[in-house]
Amino acid sequence: MNLKEFHKDNLGVQSNMIFPTTEGKVISLQIQKGSQLKEHITKVPAILICILGCAVYEDEKGNKINLLSGDFVKIEPNVKHLVNGIENSNLLLIK
Repeated sequence: MNLKEFHKDNLGVQSNMIFPTTEGKVISLQIQKGSQLKEHITKVPAILICILGCAVYEDEKGNKINLLSGDFVKIEPNVKHLVNGIENSNLLLIK
């Protein structure tokens, strides 16, 4: 399978659970160029991994991290953050 199979190309931001676990989730996330996963908070630690494309993670602590293929960021719980699509991007969110 390919992560692109979980998403329709014409929507700006999409997420689909790939794999539910007993304590967390693995989510495929697609963000189109120019689209934004709006500011939000997670209650548990998470890791965001860029599989394809380019995106920028930003949080309320002033972190601004460019994510290219293979890059990842650890997301702290209870910290507001957002993700901007610089190119069409596929990411994995594990929490």
